[in-house]
Amino acid sequence: MDDSTNIKKGRQTGGMSFLQDPQTRRWYIVVTIFVAIICNYLDRQLLSILKPVIKDTFEFGDEGYALIVNIFLICYAVMYPVSGWLTDRFGPKRIMLIGIMGWSLACIGGGLSTNVWQFAICRGVLGLAEPTIFAGQIVAVTVWFAGKQRATVNSFCAAGGSIGTVIAPVLIAWLSTLFPWQEIFVIAGAFGLLIGLIWWSVYRNPPKEMMQVALQENKANESSSATFSWWSLWKTRSLWGCLLIRFISDPVWYFCLFWLPGYLQEDSGLTLLQVGWVGWIPFFIGATGGILTSCWSDYMVRKGMSLLRARKIMMSVVALLAPVCILVPYLHSVAVILALFSVISVVCLSWLFTINVVIAESFPVKNVASVVGITAGFGAVGGACFNYYVGQLIGSIGSGNIFLVMGALHIVCIIILWKMTRPEIPVKNETMKTIKL
Repeated sequence: MDDSTNIKKGRQTGGMSFLQDPQTRRWYIVVTIFVAIICNYLDRQLLSILKPVIKDTFEFGDEGYALIVNIFLICYAVMYPVSGWLTDRFGPKRIMLIGIMGWSLACIGGGLSTNVWQFAICRGVLGLAEPTIFAGQIVAVTVWFAGKQRATVNSFCAAGGSIGTVIAPVLIAWLSTLFPWQEIFVIAGAFGLLIGLIWWSVYRNPPKEMMQVALQENKANESSSATFSWWSLWKTRSLWGCLLIRFISDPVWYFCLFWLPGYLQEDSGLTLLQVGWVGWIPFFIGATGGILTSCWSDYMVRKGMSLLRARKIMMSVVALLAPVCILVPYLHSVAVILALFSVISVVCLSWLFTINVVIAESFPVKNVASVVGITAGFGAVGGACFNYYVGQLIGSIGSGNIFLVMGALHIVCIIILWKMTRPEIPVKNETMKTIKL
């Protein structure tokens, strides 16, 4: 008996739990994903926020820090396509559970490390485990929610990352007054293990009729049986378009994640505790702005605009704000720097939240996780390349050139978005396959 049958049976008999109602269950699924992504980003941000004390413990400089960040990013990039394929093959429930447990154990391992190479290996394992939730998230949202709600719900789930970065500076700065950094890593990992158990108990397949409603607006799902093989995805224009978008634009967000806390401490003179009190502001504003821009694109859909056109218009308008980051190295007020990074965060998160929705509305649902995995993997590669550039140059020639490049990246992506993304409809003789959702 499949999950949808169990749901309907529980509804007819009154059930033993409020989760038997699929309308209720889907919101608990969303909340669980939201909290899991908070943990994901909290574990990721531990290194950047505790950077000075970890550097002192293991005795490495900015180039060593950049190397550890790149170990994470390379593993993250390599695993993203794999996690997408695994999610399409085995479904989000199993793969996300493995990922949540994996990154939590890696975080605990980082706290228990006794030398820099053990620590670097744990950060690599963290990078291997973390992509699973993002491939699974978009599949879960796509099959449980229709297009008029999808961007908003997806942005709420994905905003967990920004909330994680909002919570992280305050929480970690406070914990650092109570515990050594190693114990903070262990505490964060233990909480993640608990979230993994909750995910396993909450997620179920959507009822068939609910999934049909969710998918009916997407032209790529007009044939319920036809789907792209993994290799044939590489022949589609939209995959290359989304791949280029993420490769070019993701580095801006990775800079915010990995360099902003240190930038505020080392260039603006703030202490770790002071960063804890103000470092959350750009990420909170970015998350709020990303959700609001997603609501705007859903509003345009409800008013009759096609799915992809609504997403493209929103993303293009928001991207026009990106060049403000060029001003960052020339303005020395902490308040102004935080304001500029807040605008940058709104741009980055509006694109990061919605590009996966573009993928979900351009490809058959049975291919969505694979495409998300491939494109996000290349986004991480772009982040690693840019991170190397930052690590090499920020201390030698200053940051002006870096911010100049950052200001242009999203503008380039506007052109790619309009020219290279469209509904991709597989022919009926494509490889047929089934998916566990």
